[in-house]
Amino acid sequence: MKSKKWLVFVVSFIVVFGIAYIGSMFTSSAVQSSWYQEIKPSLTPPNYVFPIVWNVLFLLIALSLAFSWIHSKSKKEKRSIMIAFGINLILNALWSVLYFGLRQPLWAFFEIILILISIIYMIIITRKIYMKSAWMLVPYLIWVSFAAVLNFLSI
Repeated sequence: MKSKKWLVFVVSFIVVFGIAYIGSMFTSSAVQSSWYQEIKPSLTPPNYVFPIVWNVLFLLIALSLAFSWIHSKSKKEKRSIMIAFGINLILNALWSVLYFGLRQPLWAFFEIILILISIIYMIIITRKIYMKSAWMLVPYLIWVSFAAVLNFLSI
């Protein structure tokens, strides 16, 4: 049984950080572009803050996913977890494509609202299964709320 738990953690980390990597491919070089420098709101933290915060958040998301999966008691709960986290991670990567890749802050703003809704959904789902998993997602909700403000101010 313990080997299966470790496998859940490994798969969770690979999936979450794999999606993070995809998003970073659109973000890394774009934050230095003149386009972004022109639209970047004045309250934007320094560039070095973002990878630190996002890595901590992705760690918490992966842990929340793993703990929720391990503590789920039915196939229905596992399916709910897969849907909630899957939708959220796809939306997360898509935001980077819209904002930095396509340079469409307005589209990205509408999409970040969907991310916020998906985070709330993740919290609701995980709360029913394992409360600590839900709490692990609260910093993510807070940070994406702040990111939504920055996104809005850059339109």
